[in-house]
Amino acid sequence: MASDAEIPPEIGALLLEAQRVGDAGYRAQAIELYRRVLARFPQLPDVWYNLARRQRQEGAYEDALESYAQALARGANAPEEVHLNRAVIFTDDLRQDERAEIELRAALKANPAYLPAWHNLANLQEDLGRREEARESYEHILKREPQAFEALARYSQLFSVTSPTDPLIERLRAAHADAAADAASRASLGFALARALDASGQYAAAFAAAEQANADSRASVTPPAHYDRAAQERLVDALIRVFPRAPPRAQVLVPGPQPIFVCGMFRSGSTLTEQLLAGHPAVAAGGELDLLPQLVRRNLQPFPQSVLMVSDATLARLAGQYREAVAQRYPHAAQVTDKRPDNFLYLGLMKLLFPQARIIHTTRDPLDVCLSIFFLHLDQRLPYALDLKDIGHYFRQYRRLMAHWRALYGEDILEVNYDTLVREPRPTLERLLAFCGLPWHEGCLDFARRGGSVKTASVWQVREPLYQRASGRSRHYARELQELAAELQRT
Repeated sequence: MASDAEIPPEIGALLLEAQRVGDAGYRAQAIELYRRVLARFPQLPDVWYNLARRQRQEGAYEDALESYAQALARGANAPEEVHLNRAVIFTDDLRQDERAEIELRAALKANPAYLPAWHNLANLQEDLGRREEARESYEHILKREPQAFEALARYSQLFSVTSPTDPLIERLRAAHADAAADAASRASLGFALARALDASGQYAAAFAAAEQANADSRASVTPPAHYDRAAQERLVDALIRVFPRAPPRAQVLVPGPQPIFVCGMFRSGSTLTEQLLAGHPAVAAGGELDLLPQLVRRNLQPFPQSVLMVSDATLARLAGQYREAVAQRYPHAAQVTDKRPDNFLYLGLMKLLFPQARIIHTTRDPLDVCLSIFFLHLDQRLPYALDLKDIGHYFRQYRRLMAHWRALYGEDILEVNYDTLVREPRPTLERLLAFCGLPWHEGCLDFARRGGSVKTASVWQVREPLYQRASGRSRHYARELQELAAELQRT
């Protein structure tokens, strides 16, 4: 293996340049620079590791896996970290959960005390519905690190809290008050506490806990997360201007699975709708894919104005890239759901890329939707979710945009209402399957006992039989939701 002393200065300069351009967002250039170094010095595990990081960022997942394998073969100093990174690609990018678990077990074999691998293993066990195994993994973490606050927050959600005296509530409160808990940890614990208090009927205390959790989440990033109402209004205005009418585009014939888009507000029943569809042998559940936003970020900036100049050839290329990415994850599926809720922002683009696409719009009582978002620990990159009135404003903009899309593409959009679905599942499912051109399949209704991975905040709810207790949940918070109700009534 080449030592640092044997590496010429110009090679060291190439590595510094690769890091610089990669950090600046020029990942393809960084990849080329790393390859130039490895062509002369293939025995450098750190260079293989950094190459793999940039390849994953570019969506070259198989290349990244191979580069990580090279880092392992060349004697990487922290093999557990390399195995963990490979596991993340398998589970998040390629949806190959069995191979992800193999990598996590390899990481723990290399270093049994490596808590990040334990965290990822517990998360994977949750996704797969293996509740007892997930509990054991979180307990292992908490035994080694009692102040592993994120693990405690996740652990608490593996239990059904029904009594105000449940010891789990006091445990969460004590952890939340721990001086060692930073804002991010307090946010995770606070959302878990709000959930437990809500489940035990302590509604006023639950709302106060959710309010504090959102404040902690907002403060956990620098600068603090901020929702720009005017910017969201401008975005919706621009989308309506750019897509004033349904364009007469020919169907782009691209091989690969056919997409079924499921969108709407978060917490509107999209996961349940997807799980019903995934019971059909012709459909695979894609979950919350980042493919459309990724295409926009990489190819269609500034969006949506760039759409006015896009050529049919470019649309065909982008449609092909989308289908290739889906086929990489689900090579044998005829149809694949893309259930990223906020893809409603890209509905016009969907129809340009896939003119015959089926679009399912999930809806739910507005107060129930907004309240459920307020109780959910969403990423700070969705800053509207951190304030109840901001959620109301965002909902109004979503409602305005969806009215525009319905006016353009009404025949290709099926609305599925959550409350109707849980009350009348069979007729709703019949309409859903017919809309997607699929024959009736009885197994679609048996989703609660179905295996497979579910990667969503509703991971445990969708493993239960259909229930109606979430309908009308906002009635418990009538006093706290008065300002939200007024916001939602604005035009």
